[in-house]
Amino acid sequence: MRARKQEKTLQAGDIEVPAFQRIKDYLLGEIQAGRWKEGDAIPSEPELARQFGVSRMTVNRAVRELSADQILTRVQGSGTYVAQHKYQSTLVEIKSIAEEVRARGHTHRSELQLLERGKASEAMALPFGMKPGSPLFHSVIVHFENEVPIQVEDRWVNPAIAPGYMEQDFSALTPNEYLMAVAPLQAVQYSIEALNPPREIAAMLRMQAKDACLVLKRRTLSQGQAATVVTMWHPGSRYQFAGSF
Repeated sequence: MRARKQEKTLQAGDIEVPAFQRIKDYLLGEIQAGRWKEGDAIPSEPELARQFGVSRMTVNRAVRELSADQILTRVQGSGTYVAQHKYQSTLVEIKSIAEEVRARGHTHRSELQLLERGKASEAMALPFGMKPGSPLFHSVIVHFENEVPIQVEDRWVNPAIAPGYMEQDFSALTPNEYLMAVAPLQAVQYSIEALNPPREIAAMLRMQAKDACLVLKRRTLSQGQAATVVTMWHPGSRYQFAGSF
């Protein structure tokens, strides 16, 4: 009987929404309506307490829970801001970053920073299984999502696997798209770590060198030999990797 009575009360809508939840709903509504955008400051806790006629402790709970959900970001001594969206990349499949961006309904573009014929250093010769001084192709490309830089792709390529690499227009297609077409994938090795970027990488990503990047290092094999060795730098504040098995 008690359970049936509770269900009837819920259906009738007689239960009052807690004050902290009303504040959360209000904050979420403002963000979802686009009145507050990524990086915008929200009203202070005292302002929200006055607006809703509640204690600051109640406001603090609402803000704290939205911060835990990565919807808001609290900066000590500064205020609370709408958090930046963290773009996701999958670790299970190797996809073109352009494909990932478009799948989210966003706009991708890239800027070619470097395209050169180089020679393998001792450190680079090892993962390619070749002698130091052997020829390699080298490219550095910045990828943007809705005009926000989200990746610096620093790639070395085996000319024996992709002889036409230097002739490609990488404003029209990504290296990944080209390589997947000419060098069928056999195996992948990768690692991920958090690193502070070199100054030139930080500048390309429009971030501070003291801020951490998520760095994906990947070696791919095709036709029985190493095809590429690539290091991809992502701003840790606006990017994350995700996957499922």
